[in-house]
Amino acid sequence: MAETIEAELAEMIDEFDLLGDWEERYRHVIDLGKHLAPLSDAERNDDNRVRGCASQVWLVRDAAMGGRLHWRGDSDAHIVRGLIAVTLQLFNGRLAQEILTFDAKAGLTKLGLTEALSTQRSNGLFSMIERIRRDARDHA
Repeated sequence: MAETIEAELAEMIDEFDLLGDWEERYRHVIDLGKHLAPLSDAERNDDNRVRGCASQVWLVRDAAMGGRLHWRGDSDAHIVRGLIAVTLQLFNGRLAQEILTFDAKAGLTKLGLTEALSTQRSNGLFSMIERIRRDARDHA
């Protein structure tokens, strides 16, 4: 994990740039999603479900350790699992204040995700981020 969200984002941008076209980047995002730890059936409940996503998405916030927040997530769609993995790579292990001050929309634009995703997928991605921000506000 990079020291800041911005540094993590810069590493991700470099990684995506090496991949070339968006077909390769999509495959990479899907591969990232394959490494998510599975959620239990009990965790796939309405309280953990993220509203605003076309696919089923669940985010579970684990207990904060040393003030640092951590989530686990899952989806019924491969590309969305990958988007969860990208999101968690940026936000897991961060302090609430860092999450709340990070401009996620600008960051994901730099990564190129907002242009590459359909409107529906992009809205779902920002619903996930808003859920993380809400959890961070609740924790702060």
